[in-house]
Amino acid sequence: MKIDWAALGSVFGVSLVATVALVSLFTLGIIGLSKQEQAAAQGGSAAMARTGAYACFALCAAAVAYGIYLIVV
Repeated sequence: MKIDWAALGSVFGVSLVATVALVSLFTLGIIGLSKQEQAAAQGGSAAMARTGAYACFALCAAAVAYGIYLIVV
C-alpha cells in the first residue's frame, strides 16, 4: 500500500484553513450580536452590528451548504 503524502498534506491544509475560517466567521457573528446589545443599551443604533452579524452567519451557512454539496455530488 502506498500513501500519497502530498495529497494527504494538501487535504489537511485545506481542511485546517477552512475550519479556522469558518470558526472565525461564526465568532465575528457572535461578536456582532453582542455589540448590538451593547449599542442598544447605550442608546445608539445597532443596525450595522446586526447586519454584519447576519452576513457572517449567512456566509457560514453558505460554506456548510457548499461542503454538503461537494460531498453529495
